[in-house]
Amino acid sequence: MSVVSQVILKADDELRYPSSGELKSINEFLSTGEQRLRIAETLAENEKKIVDKASKELWKKRPDFIAPGGNAYSDRSRALCLRDYGWYLRLITYGVLSGDKGPIERIGLIGVREMYNALEVPVPGMAEAIRCLKAASLALLSAEDAQEAEPFFDYIIQAMS
Repeated sequence: MSVVSQVILKADDELRYPSSGELKSINEFLSTGEQRLRIAETLAENEKKIVDKASKELWKKRPDFIAPGGNAYSDRSRALCLRDYGWYLRLITYGVLSGDKGPIERIGLIGVREMYNALEVPVPGMAEAIRCLKAASLALLSAEDAQEAEPFFDYIIQAMS
């Protein structure tokens, strides 16, 4: 949920107008709107490039994943991994756009450990995959934009660690 929505809902729950501090937080949120849009657009436009680069780096770090018996050994399994990497990248853009980690939690992290454990997918491997996505993504952003996007990657990594 965006800062704007949070402020409005909180004020409404308390039957009051937003405070000056809350209005200031909305103003700060709105002032970063162009940056958040730029980051989301860069990530979306470069999804394939980012996922390809990140997966190649992951396979170099963890060749056991694509070796016989590994979770990404078959073409089908590898395609599913790449699909998940794209899905997590999309979640990052949701967080960046809203300026909040809430969408990442609600859409992508609730139950993720249980799901991957049930599928016998090594959760630490997924955390490593997100680290690779982070590196590939941040390399495409300016230092300022990378600093803004980085906590959203870190949030997913932490949840999977």
